Amino acid sequence: MDTHCFAFGGIGRALLTAAVLTRMRITNLQRKITQMRMSVKVFFSTLAMFTALIAGHTAAYGQNTNSQPVAQPASGSDIDQDIDLLRKDVRSVKKQLIAANLELSDDEAVKFWPIYDQYAAELAKINDTKAALIKGYAENYSTMTDEQAEAYVKGRAAVDESVRRLRLKYFPVFRRVLPGKTTAKFFQIEWRMSLMIDLQLASQMPLIQQ
Repeated sequence: MDTHCFAFGGIGRALLTAAVLTRMRITNLQRKITQMRMSVKVFFSTLAMFTALIAGHTAAYGQNTNSQPVAQPASGSDIDQDIDLLRKDVRSVKKQLIAANLELSDDEAVKFWPIYDQYAAELAKINDTKAALIKGYAENYSTMTDEQAEAYVKGRAAVDESVRRLRLKYFPVFRRVLPGKTTAKFFQIEWRMSLMIDLQLASQMPLIQQ
């Protein structure tokens, strides 16, 4: 009987331990979901401000050149500085979202994040070109020539190709420190966020006037 009591006591302790561990996992998962939701909310609010600035920039330059604006609340350089700051915020929130969605061990994280920072720095340089194209589009919008319109489209296509090549360049680099599925998931997350940014930008930029 004592043996049975001991056995049942051991089972009870094992069940209690399993329940505690399960509760801890649920709590950690809930915390992770909360953090992810906050990061997503910040991402979209920052992205909304970014696209609003782009839209305002385009609208300001898209006015009829014969009209005289009543007031100039901010210079072009001020707007450019605001856009640069918001671009940095978007990059920061992207990193938070990747961290929240990509399950990495401590060893994987130590190896992954330095590579990611290099990747993000190269991507930022490509996006500098995109930002310059968008600025030029806004400045020339009301007086755009056929040649300028063609140059804009070719420039954007070249940017897209540069991003594609960058991803292909870094895939084997990330693959050396992460499993294949984890590497693919990272690019899937990064790709989705890039598409959301491009969609927001496209929705705020008026089509070329014929």
